[in-house]
Amino acid sequence: MSRPVYLAAAVQVAAPPERVFALITDWPRHREWMTLTTARQACPGTIEAYTGVRPFGFLDTMTITHWQPPALVRVEHTGRVVRGRGSIRVRPRAGGSRVIWAEELSLPFGPLGRAVWPIVRLVGAAFARRSLRRLAVLAERGGGRPSST
Repeated sequence: MSRPVYLAAAVQVAAPPERVFALITDWPRHREWMTLTTARQACPGTIEAYTGVRPFGFLDTMTITHWQPPALVRVEHTGRVVRGRGSIRVRPRAGGSRVIWAEELSLPFGPLGRAVWPIVRLVGAAFARRSLRRLAVLAERGGGRPSST
């Protein structure tokens, strides 16, 4: 097994943590802010997210491993392509919140995965930053609702 790789992004949001967390964990609304991704809760504690433009993309299955509204959700990625751990943390800040999205992933495809990681990391980080900026706009417009798993 190879060493995990890391990817993280953060954003300031002019909205309270409760609103931001509610929007983050409203899985069907991921398509509104998460780049090229649709998501749904498959059953309690399990999320399925499809990233890409069909038929070119992949299914990311996740199990929620930690649920602490309005501050933290952690997942274990259990899919064929994406495996590892992820978290989204929402921290209160003056005038709103700070959102930190972090991933610790096992690369697929052996040596090929490791060879293309520098490019995937750049693209993934750009997508994560863009997604978080879109999340901030939605939350600042009042886009979050109370959430549950």
